[in-house]
Amino acid sequence: MDFIIAIIMGGVIGWLASIVMRTDAQQGILLNIIVGCLGSILGRFLFGRFLGGGSLRAGDYFDPMTLLSAFLGAVVLLAIVNLVRRGKVR
Repeated sequence: MDFIIAIIMGGVIGWLASIVMRTDAQQGILLNIIVGCLGSILGRFLFGRFLGGGSLRAGDYFDPMTLLSAFLGAVVLLAIVNLVRRGKVR
C-alpha cells in the first residue's frame, strides 16, 4: 500500500512542479512520477532538516512540511535538468 501511495504522490508532486517550471507539455505521466519520486528524495535530503517534515517511513505522507520539501526538491530537480539541457533555468 505504501508503494501505491508513493507513486500517486510522486505523480502529483511531479505534475505540480512541472507546471511551476513550465515543462508540463514536454513530460508525460511516467516522467512526472519519476521527477516527483526523485524530487522527494532530493527535497528530503536538502530541506528536511530545515522544514522539519515527517519521516516517509513513519507514514507521514500527508504532512504539509513533508509535501513542501518533496515539492521543492522536484522543482530543484527540474531546474537542474533545464540547466543541463538548455543552459538556462527558466
